[in-house]
Amino acid sequence: MPKPKKTKKNSAGTPATTALTAAGTDFTVHSYEHDPAAPSYGEEAAQALGVEPERVFKTLVASVDDRLTVAIVPVSATLDLKALAAAVGGKRATMADPAVAERTTGYVRGGISPLGQRKRLPTALDASADGYETICVSAGRRGLEVELSPKDLASLTDAVVAPIARS
Repeated sequence: MPKPKKTKKNSAGTPATTALTAAGTDFTVHSYEHDPAAPSYGEEAAQALGVEPERVFKTLVASVDDRLTVAIVPVSATLDLKALAAAVGGKRATMADPAVAERTTGYVRGGISPLGQRKRLPTALDASADGYETICVSAGRRGLEVELSPKDLASLTDAVVAPIARS
């Protein structure tokens, strides 16, 4: 990864960066010019930041037994809905309606952060995150990522860490 440009911790001004600052968590904000024509928000972020896609994680909202749940998986993988349901003690999972996900989290699709959401939801982080010192997740808007340790992310979101992604 290129040496990140140091950014004032709360300069991004999103609920995610505000939550990180309030928690006293070490993090780095990375910004890039978002291309509205990009076919994948996460892959665009990985390429723009010069980070391998396995280290950039996307935030997905699913419904597990009719309860909204956040899944954080690498952009290079897909969410295994059965594994997600099992990880959070449910039986059946489906992807949430994007409008419901946006209303519930307070973020727009492609910029949903697992941090600083309007309503705290059960969360699962893919176990592959533990293989890295730091990972990147959305900082709360398209073109803005936050880099932090997976342990801090799991702690701040009360996430279950489990194998919920498949390649």
